[in-house]
Amino acid sequence: MNILLTNDDGIFAPGLEALHRELKNLGQVAVVAPESEQSAVGHAISLATPLRVKQVALPGGGGGWAVTGTPADCVKIAIAELLPQPPDLVVSGINLGPNVGINVLYSGTVSAATEAAILGVKGVAVSLNTYKDADFDSAASLAGDLVRRLQQWPGWTNGVVLNINLPALPREQIRGVKVTRQDTGKLVERFQRRVDPRERVYYWLAEINEHRCVETDTDYAALQDGYVSITPIHFDLTHYTSLETLKGQGW
Repeated sequence: MNILLTNDDGIFAPGLEALHRELKNLGQVAVVAPESEQSAVGHAISLATPLRVKQVALPGGGGGWAVTGTPADCVKIAIAELLPQPPDLVVSGINLGPNVGINVLYSGTVSAATEAAILGVKGVAVSLNTYKDADFDSAASLAGDLVRRLQQWPGWTNGVVLNINLPALPREQIRGVKVTRQDTGKLVERFQRRVDPRERVYYWLAEINEHRCVETDTDYAALQDGYVSITPIHFDLTHYTSLETLKGQGW
């Protein structure tokens, strides 16, 4: 199996390094990732500036391509120019921090996997539910096992992304795996108001993951309860109920 590995935390991020080591047990792995961190850029692509690509030595051995662009740029340029043939699978991660609920729309990690689906390749996004003291080696081992199992699922088509979120727990404490839907509950966002040395006010987005109400069958709830969450997502944003209602009214 030919695998393209990318992320949004940058090509030298420890999460990518750990996942690279693990995925090499599953097939040939090519690494094409942003030169610098691109967190929360969503599905942005570069139009007004050129993409510069350079080969780099990876900390865990081997080489990869560092791209001066977004995660979606990395997948595009890899499939269009850098790889001799399209990969069988694109894996994005391991992200430092979860990507559940509405955050999947902001996430560069998820967007890289979604770009794969747009281009007709299976995509996986992997995120770890912590922002500090991450055990990426254990997370990568679990992610590798999940990818192995999911490869046997006949319903996984090339237009589907599997958004995987892992609890930041020792493996023996993880309660299991749940297949979930994306949480659509309202986020409770919080900004910190600060003043710079020149007495100018600025604001820093401090929290976008808080929920006041949790529905139990969602990615957010599963992760909070200590389960691995796997959510099949796709890039079709059509609201079909509204579509049929408008058609029924003669539009």
